[in-house]
Amino acid sequence: MVQLANQALDEVRRDYWNELRRAGDPQAAKRFKDSRWCLLKKPEKLADEQAATLARIKAAGGEVSRAYMLKEAVRGIFEPGLSLEDVEVLLKRLLSRLSRSRLKPFVRLGKTIRKHRDGILAAIRLGINQGRTEAINNKVRLITRRAYGFHSAQAALALVLLTCGPISLRLPHEPHTLKTE
Repeated sequence: MVQLANQALDEVRRDYWNELRRAGDPQAAKRFKDSRWCLLKKPEKLADEQAATLARIKAAGGEVSRAYMLKEAVRGIFEPGLSLEDVEVLLKRLLSRLSRSRLKPFVRLGKTIRKHRDGILAAIRLGINQGRTEAINNKVRLITRRAYGFHSAQAALALVLLTCGPISLRLPHEPHTLKTE
């Protein structure tokens, strides 16, 4: 969901940047072009210069500022410590805000979230996320890059198994059993 919100925000940002270029103000367009990363990053991970750029965008208001606030509202749903009831209320409010935003990418995002609402709530209830899968995928990509030039796929696979060990994924809702012998 957050990735889709980031894509919607970037679409709004690009449209505004193109609008500035067409308006004949190349300096404003150039200054605004560098705002991409400060909009997509988490606010707590911004560098000082990026935080200042974000503050200027918020102060100016407009579509980009509204899009940023909507993106942060989507991120807020996945904050740790929220109960399922809290998430349901936040999701209902978010869907209302998205449908009234008049920003086409965010209206489209709202339709997508509404379509997958049950799955989103189930994932939050069960505590399922893609973190472990993405971490293993990243390791495997690094290993295969390192294994470039091996004569067989077997050698690369052996390196993956050696580095990652026996990969056993356990879903958060499955009971954790300890084997004692």
